[in-house]
Amino acid sequence: MIAGLVPVVFVLLWSTGFIGAKLGLPYAEPFTFLSLRFALVAVLLGAICIAVRAPWPRSRREAMHIAVAGVLVHAGYLGGVFNAIENGLSAGAAALIVGLQPVLTACLAGPLLGERITRLQWLGFALGLLGVVFVLGPKANGSGAAATSLAFAFVGLISITAGTLYQKRFAVAMDLRSGSMIQFAAASALLAPLAWSTESMRVVWSGEFMFALAWLVFVLSLGAITLLNLLLRRGAASSVASLFYLTPGVTALIAWAVFGERLGWVGIAGLALAALAVGLVNMEASPVVRATLVDPATQGPIR
Repeated sequence: MIAGLVPVVFVLLWSTGFIGAKLGLPYAEPFTFLSLRFALVAVLLGAICIAVRAPWPRSRREAMHIAVAGVLVHAGYLGGVFNAIENGLSAGAAALIVGLQPVLTACLAGPLLGERITRLQWLGFALGLLGVVFVLGPKANGSGAAATSLAFAFVGLISITAGTLYQKRFAVAMDLRSGSMIQFAAASALLAPLAWSTESMRVVWSGEFMFALAWLVFVLSLGAITLLNLLLRRGAASSVASLFYLTPGVTALIAWAVFGERLGWVGIAGLALAALAVGLVNMEASPVVRATLVDPATQGPIR
């Protein structure tokens, strides 16, 4: 029963990332914001690993694979998206570009991971992309965005796709506590020098910024990322990636509730299409997708 709720909870938590970014970015520049966030998460996870005596990678090679996946998923993806928005690309346009991720993952999962994508699943990917366009199309008024902001958005797209595939191929069996600590430490170590060399590193410690930082640290980095790692351990990378079709619509619903942003019937139709797409993609998932989740502490199945 718990295993069935994991994708639902993941989508809900992941969808709040845009809300946290919107609240926090006015008070800190992107690389500064992210390096601070990742460093805090790494310290918290390090303390947890010491307290529970979590197992560490058995070799430098294994630790390096874990770190590379972390740099791609965290530093590359979020660094790209945050900078795209900072440089003038609308959040809707940025999300629309990153919304290509499930299709790109599906195209690469076959040759790189040996995953078989059926015709029904390809139909699901196409419907999901259409749903993303329906949800975000009216908001993606970034046609006049500079080439730099578009480049950052595509860096985010490529990084989250590469990170998903890389982790599925080389780091899927990592301990979720020590492995995540390594990933966030590596991401912070990459972004901190970039913040120092390209930004003022000034932070306005307002109430909104501290709330956004706490939310992104505890709910996103500790909560949603842990669930993403569990999902990657559980099933095919292409099927896991299909869940990202749901996040723009859910984000739009949250933005409507929190910020009063309008969500019309076209957006609601897009959310329904995205939900149908995820169902189609996972309906014919390979047996590995239906495998039970693994508890990182006991290495036994989660019921």
